[in-house]
Amino acid sequence: MTDSARELLQLVPKAEGKQSMKDFKSDQEVRWCPGCGDYAILAAVQGFMPELGLARENIVFVSGIGCSSRFPYYMNTYGMHSIHGRAPAIATGLASSRRDLSVWVVTGDRDALSIGGNHLIHALRRNVNLKILLFSNRIYGLTKGQYSPTSELGKITKSTSMGSLDAPFNPVSLAIGAEASFVARTVDSDRKHLTSVLRQAAEHPGTALVEIYQNCNIFNDGAFEVLKDKRRAEEAVIRLEHGQPIRFGADGTKGVIRDAQSGDLKVVPVTPENESQILFHDAHAASPNLAFALSRLADPDTLHHTPIGVLRDIQRPVYDTLMSDQLDTAIEHNGKGDLVALLTGGDTWTVAG
Repeated sequence: MTDSARELLQLVPKAEGKQSMKDFKSDQEVRWCPGCGDYAILAAVQGFMPELGLARENIVFVSGIGCSSRFPYYMNTYGMHSIHGRAPAIATGLASSRRDLSVWVVTGDRDALSIGGNHLIHALRRNVNLKILLFSNRIYGLTKGQYSPTSELGKITKSTSMGSLDAPFNPVSLAIGAEASFVARTVDSDRKHLTSVLRQAAEHPGTALVEIYQNCNIFNDGAFEVLKDKRRAEEAVIRLEHGQPIRFGADGTKGVIRDAQSGDLKVVPVTPENESQILFHDAHAASPNLAFALSRLADPDTLHHTPIGVLRDIQRPVYDTLMSDQLDTAIEHNGKGDLVALLTGGDTWTVAG
């Protein structure tokens, strides 16, 4: 953990005594469709939260609208089920004004990337101290099966009977393009990997976006089966680890290199002749080029060669800290610029109707 991450976490009061998963379960009945991937994500988050050692009353989950947005009801913390697409905006105000809180956003691919797309990219570029969990199931679940901004081209749904004409968003590519300082991807059913990514996101100072592939077993069942089936996943999933060669497949027989002519990344069988060309993953690289190129590897239809793990994790100034420093400076200059006096002053203006 970096010094800046420690400083931000130290602003949040610690819990008294040891916590368990049970402490983070609310008394509300969990109401998702049986078999929904949201159950696995909820269990992972509830099981991970005690690791933070933070007081529950200083943890807040903010959601928008959608199946995923029921999340705050099921966490025994503070929470807000807010407005469609506006969770990042509301969470930005909360995190900026209350630096003693650990603020988490739970959203879906419709909530975050359709009506809420503008709010998401600005939270990412500002680098507000938020942790954003984006549940991506490539469908609209709450409204019963219309196509979403992440649905594949040609997807047949209730709203696209002849196939979707929209090219889908790649949420990870979008986040890296918006200069997000932490970007990761994981899968709902891989508890160990999901928890590891959550841990790294929590330790990151600034905005951390985690895309979670989440199965909607009612309206888009099996969308990510190639990444979950043990045999097929071995050839489809690229597990990224900082500082390690980007290899996958049975016994690491496949690897990622940069094409000498096009400069693009490509997957090749590893041989003695090309082994020295296999790229090493650098999540901390200042340039987003490698992370973005990795995000484009996966085939959007088949999901073959899908990277999971932390694609980017860099340090840059945190919006809340910068804003707090400005406020402190303004308050110190009582004579020429008393911010408190300005905000609490009695000056008013009458505007003619």
